[in-house]
Amino acid sequence: MDALYPRLLVTRFAECFGFYRAILPPLTGAALVKGTPDGPYANWDIADQTLLVLYDRSAMAAALGTTGLPVRPAAPAQDTAMLVFRVDDVDAALDLCLRHGGTLAAPAADRPEWGPNLRSAHLRDPDGHLVELQSY
Repeated sequence: MDALYPRLLVTRFAECFGFYRAILPPLTGAALVKGTPDGPYANWDIADQTLLVLYDRSAMAAALGTTGLPVRPAAPAQDTAMLVFRVDDVDAALDLCLRHGGTLAAPAADRPEWGPNLRSAHLRDPDGHLVELQSY
């Protein structure tokens, strides 16, 4: 049984599917268990435990009866959540993510104030979700 796993609600399902299909196996060892670029659902597991699920935002809104609400705030706002992946090589992982549709939010940098030998980089997936890559 999965105790907890992130389910990202996305508007650009096919692009996000392609992004995570390209980066999750080499970065985490996760395998695609269910889903196609057509959506509305896809999930990746590691050893029978769910790592990440994508779900079409409009399908969730229909289930909740919230289709009349805006998808995102009208003005820029600070992030409210972030996916964090611990990786062996932040720079190589960042390069992989950027080659597959991620956009740079903050370049790779050593962050000793966060922990000994900690290095991180930040990017956004094709739907704008914040992703941190870190090694320590």
